[in-house]
Parts: sequence; C-alpha cells; structure tokens
Amino acid sequence: MSGRIDVDRTLAPVVMSARLLNALCVHARETHPEECCGLLTGRAAGSFEIAHRCRNEMTRLHRRDPRAHTRDGKTAFHMNEGDVLRVAEEAEAKRWLVTGVYHSHADAGPYFSELDQEFARQPGFPFPLAQHVVISLLDGMVGEAAVFRRIEELPGFEGRMLIGGAP
Repeated sequence: MSGRIDVDRTLAPVVMSARLLNALCVHARETHPEECCGLLTGRAAGSFEIAHRCRNEMTRLHRRDPRAHTRDGKTAFHMNEGDVLRVAEEAEAKRWLVTGVYHSHADAGPYFSELDQEFARQPGFPFPLAQHVVISLLDGMVGEAAVFRRIEELPGFEGRMLIGGAP
C-alpha cells in the first residue's frame, strides 16, 4: 500500500445535489466525534440519489475485542451488516445500484486512508464499482468533502472535491 490518497485539486469537482450532500454533512455532525458511515444508491452507476445511514459498529467491536479491532469509531468505521444488507436488497428491488459508500473523518481532512483503501479492495467487497465519499469534520464543523473512485493507474483511486449543486 502506498499511503493515503489526497484529492487532486487540478481535476474538476464532482457535483452532488446540495440536498443530498447536506444530508451526509448532517449525519457526520450528528455522529461526531465518531465517524458516520452509510451507502448511496442511484438508478445508474455514478449517480447518487439517496443516502442510507448505516450504524458504525467499530466502537462496539473494539470494546468486545481490542486486540482484533485496535481502532474505535473515532478513527474507523465498520458498517452494520444488517443495514448494508437492507440497503442492498432495497436497491435491488427497485432495480437500482449501490453507487457509493460514505463516511466521515473526525478532525481530519478528506483523504482516502490506507484503511479506506483496504476496505474498498477487500475480497468479496459487495460494491466494487461504488465510489467513496469522505466528509471532513474539523472541530465538529464540516470542512470539505471528496469523492474517490477506482482508476486503472496506480495507486488505483483518484480523489476529486465534492460540491453541492442543483438536484
């Protein structure tokens, strides 16, 4: 692994509906100082239409087995499997796709960490084409948001700023 992936500010930003971006930011502020997490669904690959909150189980896992789960919810996320399954089933029933995974970074910038990359690359990851949205919180306030998508060239992902726009 080559370290974290930062936003390439020379690339055009990705535009998400302001309403949807606001929903992600509200979720991030509500869970601070822990990371929020959830899934995004849409009618087609690359579209973000609905945010689905998932419970971050990382603190519970850490408390149960701190050796196996060295981080807690302040520095990592683990989506509740039941929440993920429910969202995937709802999307499939509507003939939609899970198009994104989102989470926040508490008191850190919007970068794609080595842990985030491991999560996205894990064998059996159910949404390999999903883009990854990171919401940055600094002192409990939303800083910036970014989107990371797979690319063929190394390091395997590129980051773009995420901005709110027209629905």
